[in-house]
Amino acid sequence: MLHAMIMAGGSGTRFWPASRSMTPKQLLSLVGEQTMIQATVSRLGQLIAPERVVILTNQRLVEPIAAQLPQLPAGSIIGEPCKRDTAPCVGLAAALMAKHDPDATMIVMPADHVIGPDDVFQQAISQAAELVERDPSRIVTFGIRPAYAAESFGYIERGAVLADAGAAPTFAVRSFREKPSADVAKRYVESGEYYWNSGIFAWKAQTILDALQEFAPEIFQHLTAISESIDTPRFTETLQCEFAAIDGKSIDYAVMEHYKNVAVIEAPYQWDDLGSWRALERLHGTDDDSNTRLGRTLAVRTKNSIVRSTDDHLIATIGVENIIVVHTPDATLVVSQDDEEAVREIVKLIEANGWDEYL
Repeated sequence: MLHAMIMAGGSGTRFWPASRSMTPKQLLSLVGEQTMIQATVSRLGQLIAPERVVILTNQRLVEPIAAQLPQLPAGSIIGEPCKRDTAPCVGLAAALMAKHDPDATMIVMPADHVIGPDDVFQQAISQAAELVERDPSRIVTFGIRPAYAAESFGYIERGAVLADAGAAPTFAVRSFREKPSADVAKRYVESGEYYWNSGIFAWKAQTILDALQEFAPEIFQHLTAISESIDTPRFTETLQCEFAAIDGKSIDYAVMEHYKNVAVIEAPYQWDDLGSWRALERLHGTDDDSNTRLGRTLAVRTKNSIVRSTDDHLIATIGVENIIVVHTPDATLVVSQDDEEAVREIVKLIEANGWDEYL
């Protein structure tokens, strides 16, 4: 059967001050009325029943996520005892699924992507699942045709075309490449042979567990101990102990860069990873002065700026350009678009000052 695993453990610090420790990016409504995680679950439609959806997050977010997703059965949302990157996270979900469905096929998705239309996404997922069913040892990933020479994404180098693979173009994967320099990224894009790595995968639960056993045996050892405790009174205690003992790695480092039987589907759907406030410009468009303004705002001689407020708070900008302004009830961010990555520095300064009420 087809199952979905959603990774929802990120902190979303680049979206401060809207993103906070108890309401990180995935729990915010940044595009549309639904929160990011609600949209991720809703996107599955009727393709995967709620009882076959598992969400992995950190322990403090289990209750807030459950409140946003009342359609999911109790126990669907698993709190990781600590942050250990994506390989242990994926392995834990695979162990849970394989325990109850030894032939489970998994779709793995982050909770903070903007994807559409939903029906096209579901068709692509069905294509990936069919490829896995035809060859249970195969891993399938989705590549995004690059729109520019991004340095912040990993890349997938495609190889030979896979014949009769389905509607969307599909290729063997030649290699996975980590985040490149500007010059290398430019060469990737110009070659036409590389995709952005979307971090969305399809595979048999047992296949990814076997791959972890081969390429990351130390992680697999702890996952085995956890798996043996599933559905027993020891599960919570074992999870706490064994998960914390894992030396975390990303699934790309742990498995994908070593695994040979990987196919990449050129994603037929629209995709945005919503990595920072600048994504609002792409998703909401701009006015005649190249501004993206959300909420109650006024702009005079303002250009190339992003301003986000609420309906009960007015932000007025005069004679500025290339800035980002974000208002929340207790904090306001003003930053040059050229220095947006420094938002993380503000979060670190808040931590250093002990101003936890702003985190």
